[in-house]
Amino acid sequence: MQRLACLLVAWLGLVLPARAQVTLGVERLLGDAVDLVEGKRVGLITNPAGVDAKLVPTVDRLAGDKRVKLVRLFGPEHGIRGDAAAGDAVADAVDPRTGAPVESLYGKSRRPSSAALADLDVLVIDLQDVGSRTYTYISTVGEALRAASEAKKPVIVLDRPNPLGGLRFEGPVIESEFESFIGWGPLTVTHGMTIGEVARFWRDVERIDVDLTVVAMKGWKRSMLWADTGLTWVPTSPHIPRALQAHLYVCTGMLGGVLQNVSDGVGSTLPFELVGATFVDGERFAAELSKRRLPGLRVRAHAWKPFYGKFEGEQLHGVQLVLDDPRALEPLHTALELLTTLHALHGDELRFEDAKTVAKHWGNARLLQQIQAGKSTVEIEASWREELAGFANLRDAALIYRE
Repeated sequence: MQRLACLLVAWLGLVLPARAQVTLGVERLLGDAVDLVEGKRVGLITNPAGVDAKLVPTVDRLAGDKRVKLVRLFGPEHGIRGDAAAGDAVADAVDPRTGAPVESLYGKSRRPSSAALADLDVLVIDLQDVGSRTYTYISTVGEALRAASEAKKPVIVLDRPNPLGGLRFEGPVIESEFESFIGWGPLTVTHGMTIGEVARFWRDVERIDVDLTVVAMKGWKRSMLWADTGLTWVPTSPHIPRALQAHLYVCTGMLGGVLQNVSDGVGSTLPFELVGATFVDGERFAAELSKRRLPGLRVRAHAWKPFYGKFEGEQLHGVQLVLDDPRALEPLHTALELLTTLHALHGDELRFEDAKTVAKHWGNARLLQQIQAGKSTVEIEASWREELAGFANLRDAALIYRE
């Protein structure tokens, strides 16, 4: 009977949900770690991707749990319920589902106010990161730790998987003069840490005097990618609708963020899967990239017209990245190969953002100079080697999961 059911599922093309291999921090908090919040006045930083394995939002679980008093919510980029577009300011509001007041952390201020923290016993954070320094949720965590330190309030981070896994980290460490909300502290571009580990890293490296507890996951290992967790991906922001985009976000977003006239696919049905422009010959671009043997990827020529955004209605040509092996993927290496290839083919036509914007994304002022000088990917990556080794030691001290 079971075999017959499996054959029927296969014939119909259905996919049965996998059983979760990982117990999330929120499930542990309201299970064996409930003493951390029981009877306490709680503030919560979260968004729609903050859900349990059954897709119940953390905000709703806390609001409906009589052991907890949910006093206030804090909305990061995109808001508590995910109704704000990328980069749009989030307003203070009242959450329509729970009736709890919401203070914006992506508007006039990026950190919880002292007034909003005053009547709390503890601040809880449950945010799903995508494994990149430029994704703002880990910056929100840093600001929250600073605010909680000043208010002398404890912080609990409910841990979640890094969809890219916990082994690979790439790139230069951002230099202090270029720190911003897409580079909050001395981190590499991909960091290979969970959001709880990043919180520990911020606390230690930035010397933040805060009472921090990370409610660790059960069952998560450093070698796990998102597909290994058995969890369902919930969009972390409008242009990361699937785990695929989390894998490719750095690959193409590191170009889209620094080139005025090159698209990273945002505005199309394939966000972060595409790279191209009005002046690119897609077939030639694909052929040159194929010679570089990008780990885990194939490329194909692709033409498209974005439906909205900066390139709305323009005929673009370039390539689609086809992810065959996410475990082999090297996101920042891929971004650098795309950038150096584009520069070799179309150096006279590329329009970079100002030098400071490029440095904020890539971490230093050298990258733009290296690209414009025609340096190879190998030469550029070699210039990061020493600082990457130093970062590895700091990162190791923050790690929770050792397998």
